[in-house]
Amino acid sequence: MSVDDNPLAGRLERVLREGKFAVTTEVSPPDSADPNEVYERASVFDGYVDAMNATDGSGGNCHMSSAGMCALLSQRGYATVMQITCRDRNRIAIQADILGVAAMGVSNILCLTGDSVEGGDHPEAKPVFDLDSMTLISMIRGMRDDSQYLSGRKITKPPQVFIGAAENPFAPPVNFKPVRLLQKLAAGAQFVQTQYCFDLDILEKFMAGVRDEGLHEKLFILPGVGPLASAKSAEWIRNNVFGVHIPDAIIDRLKGAKDQAQEGVNICVEIMQRLKEIEGVHGCHIMAYRQEEKVAEIVEKSGVLEGRVPWHPGIADAKQKTGTN
Repeated sequence: MSVDDNPLAGRLERVLREGKFAVTTEVSPPDSADPNEVYERASVFDGYVDAMNATDGSGGNCHMSSAGMCALLSQRGYATVMQITCRDRNRIAIQADILGVAAMGVSNILCLTGDSVEGGDHPEAKPVFDLDSMTLISMIRGMRDDSQYLSGRKITKPPQVFIGAAENPFAPPVNFKPVRLLQKLAAGAQFVQTQYCFDLDILEKFMAGVRDEGLHEKLFILPGVGPLASAKSAEWIRNNVFGVHIPDAIIDRLKGAKDQAQEGVNICVEIMQRLKEIEGVHGCHIMAYRQEEKVAEIVEKSGVLEGRVPWHPGIADAKQKTGTN
């Protein structure tokens, strides 16, 4: 991939720039102020993922902040992806958060619009939407590359962050020309995580459009994957979650399985293996809500890491004891 080397790059960015197949996941935030709950939730991914996204009020529900989780985990040495939604904060608060988390070691940010508050646990909350995701991407790039706030005022030490965007190739109307990706690249996006991918035919057509535009050489693309717990849950997701397309063949396969949850894991493994063969796909983003303990099995069985063991505190402790780097 024709990208410049960045000596200040975080671990996720370095893995991608080195041409390795990166694996990211999501760590669910606790309803607690206890940091140990964060560490426990992260530990199930040790040695299997290159970075962990901390969600930002997903579904319009209140939990520990993404900034707080990322700061805690970064201080432990983990690579984290801070999610920022435009729903809850204005440009002043967002820029302040970015400087704060960058000072604490957070080096990856995913820019999102944010789910509606109407479906969450505080439907009376007032959404902000001072910015949209495209403006947010551009603002962060300006902070990093131009050392200035959106107002034009100078920043003495800019945040060194790897800027991410979301994409949904499966949202209707399906368009195989990646118009939104082109816009996000122009705004300053460097990596992309997508909505769940269960229909590889659609994704492969979308990636053909990505390659036609040369975007696979300018953006790191990580399609979303995840284990389906059962045919019933798959049908619910297909009918209720916007932009998630689950083909009938997958639901039929789950229905016919003796152990539907294990079959969901098998399907996820197979999808990851196929993703690795698609030109322009640089990794995958595993979303295993309430099935986090299955991520290790999925990564192990998929073989996508090819023997590589992503960093985790145990590795760091062992190296420190032996004096190796």
